[in-house]
Amino acid sequence: MFTGIVEEMGKVVRLTMKGADALLEVEAAIDLNEVSLGDSIAVNGACLTVTSKTARTFTADVSAESLNRTTLKFLQAGHKVNLEKSLRIGGFLGGHFVLGHVDGIGRILSKTQKSGSIIYAVESPDPLLRFIVEKGSVAVDGISLTVNRLEKGRFYVNIIPHTAVSTTLTGKKEGEWVNIETDILGKYVEKLLQTPRGIDKDFLAEHGFIK
Repeated sequence: MFTGIVEEMGKVVRLTMKGADALLEVEAAIDLNEVSLGDSIAVNGACLTVTSKTARTFTADVSAESLNRTTLKFLQAGHKVNLEKSLRIGGFLGGHFVLGHVDGIGRILSKTQKSGSIIYAVESPDPLLRFIVEKGSVAVDGISLTVNRLEKGRFYVNIIPHTAVSTTLTGKKEGEWVNIETDILGKYVEKLLQTPRGIDKDFLAEHGFIK
C-alpha cells in the first residue's frame, strides 16, 4: 500500500531480461537503511519487491505480467524513476490509497502551461476511464493526482511546480507513456453492482451502512 506521494527520484542502473521476466536495478536517493529484503517499493507506481540491496542501490524482480501491463518494459540505464516506500501504519497519508497495482498505460497527449502549473492531457483506454471521475483521484506514474476534467478518451490533471520538480513528469514529453492506477473504490463498487443481488436498501442495512 502506498500514498502516491513520491519520496525521491531514482536512476535505472540496468534492466536485464530473464526469459519473459526481468531484473531491475535502481540507484536510489531514498534511505535504504530501513528497507529490508522482501519489502515493497513503488517504481513509477508499480509495486516491486526488493530482492537485494547495497547502500545506494536495490534490485527487484519484474514479472512478465508487470512488464506487459506497465511502462517498466521501456526502462533503460539512466532513466529516472519515481520511488516511494510502502506506507507504514501510523504514517502520514498525504495522497490517496494507492496499491501499486498498475491497471494499464496511457499516453501524454499535451502539456499546457497555465500560470505556474502544467496541465497534462492523458489518453487512457476506455476500460480504465470508467473508473476515473472528475475531482476524483488517479495515480500517474505513481503520483497521486486530482482529475481536473474528463473528455472522450482522455483525462486532465494539474501538475503544481513542486510536483513538477520532484517527479519524473516534468521530463515527460508529449507522446510518452505513463502508468495509470485508478482509485480502488470504483473497482469494488462496480464488482458489487455486478452481483446478482446488486446494492439495495436491504443490502445497505445488512452491512451496517443504514439502520
